[in-house]
Amino acid sequence: MKKRFIATLVTAALALGVLTACGGSDTQEAALEESSAEETQTEGAEETDAAQETEPAAEEAAPEAGEDGASEENAETTEAKGTITIAASATPHAEILEEAKSLLSAKGWDLEVTVFNDYVQPNMVVESGEFDANYFQHIPYLDSFNEEQGTHLVNAGGIHYEPFGIYPGTKSDLTTLEKGDVVAVPNDTTNEARALLLLQDNGIITLKDGVGLEATVRDIVDNPHEIEIQELEAAQVPRVKDEVAFVVLNGNYALEAGFSVAKDAVAYEQADSEAAKTYVNVIAVKEGNENNEGIKALVEVLKSDEIAEYITSEYDGGVIPFK
Repeated sequence: MKKRFIATLVTAALALGVLTACGGSDTQEAALEESSAEETQTEGAEETDAAQETEPAAEEAAPEAGEDGASEENAETTEAKGTITIAASATPHAEILEEAKSLLSAKGWDLEVTVFNDYVQPNMVVESGEFDANYFQHIPYLDSFNEEQGTHLVNAGGIHYEPFGIYPGTKSDLTTLEKGDVVAVPNDTTNEARALLLLQDNGIITLKDGVGLEATVRDIVDNPHEIEIQELEAAQVPRVKDEVAFVVLNGNYALEAGFSVAKDAVAYEQADSEAAKTYVNVIAVKEGNENNEGIKALVEVLKSDEIAEYITSEYDGGVIPFK
């Protein structure tokens, strides 16, 4: 209504200007300026009204965010504490560590995992300080390595154990072993002894009394099937499964070869056996670092219920959480 009234005034002023000739421009300009000013005031008033209508909504929204604490919660971030570097075997160690990353991140720690394919370098890079920890070995191997290499590595926490098993190669039944058949075993000190003890438990060979975890092929006193024991670096054993009668494998290498302990092993260490508990896989660090904040956080996460559930569901009995 205001704009229509203003338009009428402008029309009247224009008509008057035409009637008065020379004086019409001044009067027309004054009328136009007046109408323009009123339009500006009117529009300004309408904008003010509109702004006033929207302000209450903003005022209502602000307290809502404050009441539920959403704005404060979004502003909070986990304090960054640092990075933990760890050397690991591919399966299952690196896979378990990948699962643990998000849990460690929630505690403020980044975890950098590097995969190694042997049993020597992961210990050497921890001894040198290049890495904070490693995760691939059991305590007997760790102790043996320290003695042989003069290193100073210690157990920071036991995480899981892997039943040792005899797996089929060209044969799938131990009773079919014949003279000249080859059985491949790991050649490192403790794992070879463990493999030979498992073969003895299944009637394939007999070892000297009392050799235990120090057993080697030289300690075989009876070999009724006249089989050949082929000693290979642990990572190489699964690669010859199509060339030998049987392979005796660590749990992680069995998994890498696609074997399931429950479904494929011809024989394996029982989960409640003393051997399985002796060979618990640990987080190893250089002596003096076992109580570092990052290492303690890493062990805590790896021994959590979440990681235990992951291990149980993922590895079909080939890896068992250690409590």
